[in-house]
Amino acid sequence: MTTSFSPAVRRLIIATLVNTLGNGVYAAIGAMYLTRVVGLSVAQVGIGLTIAGIVGLIASTPLGVVADRLGPHRAYVGFLLLQAITMSALTQVHSFGMYVAVAGVTAIADSGQRGAKGALIAGLAEADQRVRTRAVMRVTTNIGMGVGLALAGIVLALDKPSLYVGALLANAVTYVLTAGVIQFGVPVVAGVAAASGPSGLTALKDRPFLAFVVLDGILNLHHSMAQLAIPLWIVTATDAPRWMISVLLVINAIAVVLLQMRTARGTEQLAGAARAGRRAGLLLAAACAVLAITDVTSGPVTIALLIVVAIVHVLGEMLQSAGGWGISFELAPPGAQGQYQGAYAMGHQLGDLVAPLVLTTIAVSWGWPGWLLTAAIFGIAGAFVPVVVRRHPAARAAAVPGVGVAT
Repeated sequence: MTTSFSPAVRRLIIATLVNTLGNGVYAAIGAMYLTRVVGLSVAQVGIGLTIAGIVGLIASTPLGVVADRLGPHRAYVGFLLLQAITMSALTQVHSFGMYVAVAGVTAIADSGQRGAKGALIAGLAEADQRVRTRAVMRVTTNIGMGVGLALAGIVLALDKPSLYVGALLANAVTYVLTAGVIQFGVPVVAGVAAASGPSGLTALKDRPFLAFVVLDGILNLHHSMAQLAIPLWIVTATDAPRWMISVLLVINAIAVVLLQMRTARGTEQLAGAARAGRRAGLLLAAACAVLAITDVTSGPVTIALLIVVAIVHVLGEMLQSAGGWGISFELAPPGAQGQYQGAYAMGHQLGDLVAPLVLTTIAVSWGWPGWLLTAAIFGIAGAFVPVVVRRHPAARAAAVPGVGVAT
């Protein structure tokens, strides 16, 4: 395995840092801008985000086909520039209808750039470096988001409409800068003509791959578990101080920066990636089981258990990510990385859509039995990842040894 990245991949990493810095700013101020400056209600913002999520989910795989046909380089640049336009347009939103329209186009652009970026990584990096590239990009994303969130604190503290607008325009500039780095600093990865490449419906006809996408989407519930369910649980069901929410999120962020690349080792091949999916399910299940215990503990014991939850949860999160990257890259046939990366993203998008309702209804509202049920869901989903991978023709062709039973 190569010990360092190619210049093209390093520029892609730099572009990711620039882009996510702006994303971090928007993540912190977006809802505040829409409610305080535009004047939308919290419910309207939520409805708009749900509609945008559904649009992005539907568009994800078709836009991946666009990346395959145009070439991921050209498609990625185009979708980044479209995001710059939609972010700028957000500063001109004055009604709920306008917000929904802009959010919908933003979701299309975001889904398109996800598939194109995945295909671009596949085209630029050697096969045994793709997962490692994804891992370092996730670390870079956490760093960029962290810096952006910190900068957004200034805007939130001053709380002036002009500053919110300026922050949105600054985020739009980061999309343009990112597109510039890709356009002029990264080699072109050619597209595949429809006549010589796989059908645009190949990914959607690939039943074992779609089964994996669903399972991976279930495992991706961990995102809302950390951001929503655990904080609500701490506040409503335990006697832990509220500042523990920040402590757990900091543990998560630091662990990803320090350990994501290490946990990604061995997931470049299908066997290792499938095992990572199974282990991720077991770890996430264990985190839920420990959370169930905090329903009856108190004081320092609860705090200690919550720290254990944070550590076990983030290990499962990192393994889920690494395993998903490896499987999605390896199961895609030549000329279809874009649509397979788009279909792979559907699992995450679906998980993000249903997670708030599922986790708040089951885990938080039902108490410890709900957490145990959630643990079972994670454990079963993880256990089936190696099973569906083993049944894929690409796995059989590669003669993956022991994918379904190795530990």
